[in-house]
This record gives sequence, structure tokens and C-alpha cells, in this order.
Amino acid sequence: MAEANEIVFLPLGGVGEIGMNLGLYGYGPEDDRTWLVVDVGVTFAGPELPGIDLVLPDISFLESEKNRIAGIVITHAHEDHYGGLVHLWPLLRAPVYATPFTAGLIEAKVEGEPGAEEIPVTVVQQGQRLNIGPFDVEFVAMSHSIPEPCALALRFKEGMVLHTGDWKIDLKPGLGLPIDLKRLEELGNEGVTALVCDSTNAYRDGFSPSESDVGAELTRIMREAKQRVAVTTFSSNVARIRAIAEAAAAADRNLVVVGRSMRRVIDVAGELGYLDGLPPFLDEDSYGFLPREKTVLLCTGSQGEERAALSRIAAGAHRNIALAKGDMVIFSARTIPGNEKEVGAVVNGLAKTGVQIVTDRDALVHVSGHPRRGELAELYKLVQPKVVVPVHGEPFHLAAHGEFACSQGIRSVVIAGNGDIIRLFPGDAKVIDEAPFGLMVVDGNVMGDPEMTGVKERRKLAIAGALVVSVVLNRAGDMMDDPAVALFGIPETDTEGDPMEEIVRKAVTGALSGIPKARRKDDDMVAEALRRAARASVTSVWGKKALCKALVTRV
Repeated sequence: MAEANEIVFLPLGGVGEIGMNLGLYGYGPEDDRTWLVVDVGVTFAGPELPGIDLVLPDISFLESEKNRIAGIVITHAHEDHYGGLVHLWPLLRAPVYATPFTAGLIEAKVEGEPGAEEIPVTVVQQGQRLNIGPFDVEFVAMSHSIPEPCALALRFKEGMVLHTGDWKIDLKPGLGLPIDLKRLEELGNEGVTALVCDSTNAYRDGFSPSESDVGAELTRIMREAKQRVAVTTFSSNVARIRAIAEAAAAADRNLVVVGRSMRRVIDVAGELGYLDGLPPFLDEDSYGFLPREKTVLLCTGSQGEERAALSRIAAGAHRNIALAKGDMVIFSARTIPGNEKEVGAVVNGLAKTGVQIVTDRDALVHVSGHPRRGELAELYKLVQPKVVVPVHGEPFHLAAHGEFACSQGIRSVVIAGNGDIIRLFPGDAKVIDEAPFGLMVVDGNVMGDPEMTGVKERRKLAIAGALVVSVVLNRAGDMMDDPAVALFGIPETDTEGDPMEEIVRKAVTGALSGIPKARRKDDDMVAEALRRAARASVTSVWGKKALCKALVTRV
């Protein structure tokens, strides 16, 4: 008797954390599943990964199943949903499906990444339905802080899954289609078995304000401002970019774009018609020729990124742009948890110049793109799911979503984490197995396991520095000159003022003299003895264990 087909969901990223979203849907019996990949996102390294450029989900499980991948679907073009594609697609080479705006940003990202491989993308439209292997996929129009976000309705003879992606209820999103509530209700009437749903704001009551409300407030602020206005926002939020441009025009101000990622998104959005009817976006070279009261800057750097435009402006290090006392900077974005220190440094740098700071604590200059409880309740009513699986959130968000779903009468809620294989149907929804998961990192031109990149040593360097000692020995094992000592991040002297280099040098010389000459012919043994002595001499003085390397050269 043939094994029954199961529909399973396996997150490899984005569940139990914010960002790095990568989910798999499997169809078939346990030993013969076909997979649909939904999103391939990234996140950014925190202090626990010093020097790392990007953090990606570990796809070793997917690589082992690559011949069973029907396709890769990208729900929308935020970095935490599509940013890993340029790095990971060459390892999978599965067909990619995306809406026009997302496809345009994928192409632009590939062009901006030296040596990146071209990614062929099948362009689909919101509302379109097609078969990807055994998966019947409908791209349902949603609202979010980016053009063309889609939920995915996955139909099987055993039932239907609705994967929301990132969403909110916004009937006036500023551009593009609003959330298709009518279609969601029709899907509910058809029968949604499982809802895999965004949890980012599941702890907040009420409804998220509309993007159109932000546009009205930005217009008011710019009209009342006396001098220059700079606005920073996520470069991917094209509706916000359009609102800023419309507000600048209403206030009779010129809009100057500062930042490469902002310009890249504007170019893609412009080609697709999302910015039609607006005055031209000026380049930063025109900034110095515009009257202060007639200028609006549109800047990258809302998260305090070191090389972004606003960070350089705040530090007085931008080649073309400077702000002065009485100018205004509007942060039209929320600070992502973990970026508080970097954003604070930018705010403080601007404040020292006398720039007025406006955030969402002062005025309605930003709204979230994620659903609060009122919106979640509305979605439950529309689609009537039997099972809810909270995703896109840390444990706190997932638990809040699970509790709220239960309070709304959802009969089955599955709280899971990355690596959990969840059977959605047939049968009771529950975790039935687990798969390998973890992190990969991009470190300069290298991609791989975090520890392979030397992160472990970098952490130690940040705490206790490093030293290198080098000795030159003759064949008899006698030292030909004084040991060479190099210190990095270590105090130069002890509390008595004695040079640390000399303390290390004496320890190394003493250690060598204690090794019988017959044993000095073993370079590895000598190097290890000298390393231990050098490190111990620093530890005894400083109280910290530095990284240490000893080199032995034989002449």
C-alpha cells in the first residue's frame, strides 16, 4: 500500500528570530517529498559576529534535496526575504518566481555584486495562479511597506495552505494594489486548512495606521519647516519614497537623493511606473545650488549603517552634503532591534550640529508594515483556518500570536522553530521530525560556516588582544638574536612601568633555556613551549588571556 502524501512546513530561518526568512513546503510521502522554497532572506551580524557582512540560513538540508526542489518563490523584495538569493541560488539552481518589482531588484542586486551569477527569474503578477511542480500556487495581493507583496495560496487535493508573507491591512497603501480582502474571503470559503502567518506585531492591539496617513503628516511638516529637511527611510519602501516626493512637491521643495541603494530602488520603481507624475529626483551634486528653504534630502541610513549617507552626514564626512543648525532630519522608519546604538550615534552627531530630530515619537512619520491584533482577527474571520502556524518573529512574538489565535477560536496552533518539520495535514498538525539548520555567513569574499571565518578568534581579540613572538635558532637550538615581540591590543607596560615587550622577551628566553638541547630540534615543540611562556607572562601581569602565536625559524 502506497504511503499517503503529507504537506509539511519546514522553516530554516525566520522562526524564533527576526529576519533571514526561508521556509520550505514539502509534498509527498516522508521518503519522497518535493519541496517549494519560499523566500531566501538575510539578516545582519550583531556584535557576536565581528566583521561579518551578512548572515544567511544554512541550506545544507536543501543542498541534499536539491534534485527535489520544484522552485523558489519570493514573496516580496525586502532583504530579509530575498537578500540571500544572490549568494545561495548558485548552490541550488532551482527556478525562481517573483513579481516585476522584486525581479527588478534581484537583477539590480546581481549587477551590483561583483562576480555574482545571473539569476533567471520567471516574472509573475499579483493575482496570478500557476503550477510549480506539484504545487498549485496563487499569488494573492497583500499590503506591506514595499510594492507587490504577495501571500501564497498553496492548493493540494488534501487541503489548502495560506502563507501570508509580510502583510498588514491597508486599503490606501500609497501605490500598487491594496490588500485583496475579497479574494482572501473567497479562499476562506473555498477552505483554508492551515495559515502560516506573520507574527511581528502580534503583541500589539488595534490596527496599524495607513501609509496615506504618513504622507499627509510629512506634507504638513515640510510646509512648516523653515530650512532644509532631510528624510531617511528604508530604501525599499517605495510608497514612502513617493509620499516624501509628493510632500516635497506640495511644499514647493526640490528632492535630492543621497545614497546608492536609494537610487537603485528609485530606478527600478521608475521603470515600472510607480513614480510616474512626480517631479525629477535630483542627484546630490545639485545640493549646493539649492536654497535651504527649498530643499528636501532623501537619505539612506535609517538604521545607522556606517557607510550610509546619513551616517556620513552626521559625522561631517560626506563629500557633497552638510546640514546646519536649524535644519531638520525626519526618521521615517523604526529602529530595528539591535541597531539602537548605531542610530543613537547618528542622532547625537546631528544634535551636536543643532539639527532638529523628528521621529515617530514626535509625529506620524512612520507606520509598521505588519499586522496588529485587530488585523490578525480580521484575517482569521476571512480565511477561517483550522490550523495557525506563527512565523516571522522571536519566541515572544510567536507566543503572543499563538495565544491570540487560541483566544480567537483557532482550534490548532503549532509553535515551532527553525529546523522543525511540521505536518500541516492530513491528520493533526504537529512537529513530526527535524532537519539540520543553522547559519552561514558572508565575510568579505568568503561564504561559509561562521567559525570557519575566524570569528571565534576575533571575539577573543576584542576582549584580550594578541601577541606574536618570533625566534631564530641555529641547528644546535641556540638563539641567534633576541626574540622579536609584537603586541596587539595589549597594555604597553605593567603597573610599575616595565615594558610588556621586555617582560614577554624575558619569559621566552627563559623558556627556551629550560628546554634540553636534545629536544630543541623539534620546532613544533619549541614553538608551543614559547607560546605558553609568552601567554603566561602577559596573563600574570594583565590578568587576561591573549591570543598568542610563536614562530620558530631555523638557520
